[in-house]
Amino acid sequence: MTSQSNDNHIRLVGSVAGIGSGLTKVAVGHGFDTIKVRMQTSSGSTQSALSVTRSIIRNEGVLALYKGVSSPAVGWTAIDSLLLGALHNYRLFLQRVTITTEINPENGLRRLSLFGHGVAGLFAGCTSSLLATPMELLKVNLQIQQQASVADRQFKGPIDVARRIVRTEGPLGLWRGFTGSLAQRCAFFWMFFGVEGFMRGFSHLSNYDIHARRLTDYVSPPLANFFAGGFASFAFWITAIAPDTVKNRMMSWPYPNPYSTIQASTRRPTFIGVARQIYTTDGYRGFFRGLGPCLLRAFPVNACAYFVYEGILNILGAEKTRH
Repeated sequence: MTSQSNDNHIRLVGSVAGIGSGLTKVAVGHGFDTIKVRMQTSSGSTQSALSVTRSIIRNEGVLALYKGVSSPAVGWTAIDSLLLGALHNYRLFLQRVTITTEINPENGLRRLSLFGHGVAGLFAGCTSSLLATPMELLKVNLQIQQQASVADRQFKGPIDVARRIVRTEGPLGLWRGFTGSLAQRCAFFWMFFGVEGFMRGFSHLSNYDIHARRLTDYVSPPLANFFAGGFASFAFWITAIAPDTVKNRMMSWPYPNPYSTIQASTRRPTFIGVARQIYTTDGYRGFFRGLGPCLLRAFPVNACAYFVYEGILNILGAEKTRH
C-alpha cells in the first residue's frame, strides 16, 4: 500500500511542476498574446505587430496589453498542470512500449526515442485541449474588446463571458473552437520532439577541464533546459499558427459584430468553414497572421517555463524520463 501511494504521489509531480510553468507563461507572455489575437481576429487588416501594439497603447493604455489576464492566470496554471502532468505520465507509459524506445549507445540502457517524446507531447496536447478550449474561449473574447473604458465593453470579465455564452449556446458553447484547439495542440509533438533533440545535442558539447582533469559540460543541465524549451517553441509555433488562427476566429465569433446579435438557433462556425473563409478573404497568408509576435514571445516564454518545469521536477524527485 505504501509503495503504491508513493508511486501515485510521484506521478502527480508533473502536474505540480506544470503550475509553476503556467504562471511563468502568463507573467512573461500575455502581452504578446493580446497582440497576436488582435491581429488574427481582424479580417482583412494588414497591420504589423508593432502598429497593433502602438494602437493598443495609444487608444487603450499600456495595461490593455494585459486584458483578459485573470482568465489565463487561473487557466494557464490549470492547462499547464494538465498538459505537463499528462506529458510526464505518457512518457512513463511509452518507456514500456518497444516502438517508442531505443537503446542509448552511451550506456546501453533503454530510453524513450525522439519519436516517443513527440508522441507523448501529441497525446498530452490532445488531453489538455479539453481544459484549454473553454479557458482560451474566455480569454479571446476579452482580448478582442477595444474599448478603453470597462463600462463600454460588452463583456465585463471572464465570469460574464461564461454566463452569456452558456445562456445563449448552452454549456457546450464553452467548447466552441474545440476542433481548432485540438488541431493546434497536436503541434506539441514537435515541441517535445524538439526539446529532447536539443537536450541530446547540448549533452554532446563538452570541454576538457585541465585543472579538474575531466570533461565538463559547455552547457549546464538547467541552462540546457532553458535553451531547449526556447528553441523547440519555434518548431511548435511554425506548425501551430495556422490552426491557432482558425481556432481564434471560431472562438471570437461573431466578431466584429456584437455577441448579442446571435440567437440560439444561429449556426455555429466550423473548422473547415472558418478555414475557407480565411483563405477566401486573406489568402494563405491569413493563416500566418500573428506569427511575428508568436515568435517574439516564443523563446522567452517557453524557455523560462520549461526551465521552471524541469527545475521543479528535479527538486521534487520525479522519475527520470530522459537519459
